[in-house]
Amino acid sequence: MELKIHNLIDNAKCFEAIRDLRWSNGVTCTECRSKHVVKRGKDDTQEDRQRYECKDCDKRFDDLSNTVFSGHHQPLKVWVIFLYFMGLNLSTAQIGKELSLNKDDAYYMSDILRSGVVEKKPDPELTTEVECDEVYVVAGHKGKPESVKKKEENRGVID
Repeated sequence: MELKIHNLIDNAKCFEAIRDLRWSNGVTCTECRSKHVVKRGKDDTQEDRQRYECKDCDKRFDDLSNTVFSGHHQPLKVWVIFLYFMGLNLSTAQIGKELSLNKDDAYYMSDILRSGVVEKKPDPELTTEVECDEVYVVAGHKGKPESVKKKEENRGVID
């Protein structure tokens, strides 16, 4: 018997963890941020995925709406394990092999997760005094061969 990690992880616990992380202060509407939200059953294909309805704007959404996990065919537990393996610095090919994923699916998931992290990264906020020193950087002399030649002549490279 072959033992695969994704068979050991419970999808229900993954959805519970997503809800706890996403809505630690209670579920809020993904559209208007209202807290006047009611549960509206479960997803047809994923029984642990809760549906909601906002009583203020009538928007319907679920646990994964407006996240990098929504709209994909892989189960949430595969995404969570994939993300965990990325945190361990495993290559995309290694992760795909461990999770029995098609190579293209693994690279697609890796790209989605990386772009999601970049999108959610907060902009740096400078709150105290900032000092800068002068810096002169020569980026190159592309298209100016005479300036390179002059520098070489000054160094004695060209006779």
